[in-house]
Amino acid sequence: MANDSRIVMLLSIIRRGKGAQYIKMLQENDIVLHYQCVGEGTAPSEMLDILGFGSSEKDIMISFATRDTANRMAKSLNKNLGTSLGYQGLFMIIPTSAFSRISSEIIKKNSNDYTKGGGEAMHSEYKYSLIMISVNRGYTDAVMQTAKKAGATGGTIIKARLAESQIVEAYANTKLDEEKEIVTILAPDSIRNQILEDVNNEFGLKSEAQGVVLSVPVDKVFKI
Repeated sequence: MANDSRIVMLLSIIRRGKGAQYIKMLQENDIVLHYQCVGEGTAPSEMLDILGFGSSEKDIMISFATRDTANRMAKSLNKNLGTSLGYQGLFMIIPTSAFSRISSEIIKKNSNDYTKGGGEAMHSEYKYSLIMISVNRGYTDAVMQTAKKAGATGGTIIKARLAESQIVEAYANTKLDEEKEIVTILAPDSIRNQILEDVNNEFGLKSEAQGVVLSVPVDKVFKI
């Protein structure tokens, strides 16, 4: 069976304070690019007790890997059924529909799936994509201006921290700012690639903004 080196996003929601330990485990499984955020669970305390999730305060990890690496990680977690690891949370694998070139090379090289070339832009059967743009703090307004010129109508900003960035820094040959903001933009697929290209050209990993640009497919969208 051929190797599957497509890039996927790993979304992990775990007990607050377990982030550093969890990232170390991911690194040991060849997953090297991580963003750490904080969150608050909304389940009532009795439900948290039933599920064994404990506190409602959560560490949120957004990581990236090849599909093969993510599947190996999922297989390892499945052996433990999440009961003996102590993270008290959830692990999800989410496909991406596009990913910037340098970041893609870093992920593949450290997953033993290295193929040098352009960024990934996969055909999508969906009509919308959620574009995610991680940049150094202070660049979000400029990013949105560029995105709007390409047709975006608005976005949401999530504060995050680039965690354990030494491997990424070594490959990119630059010191990375740990304090990040992630701009999320919902856009129709008809303008997705233009937004990705324009933002990446101006705010890519080797620019002062040190941006990582990607998109994930969205099944359905409703106004609420």
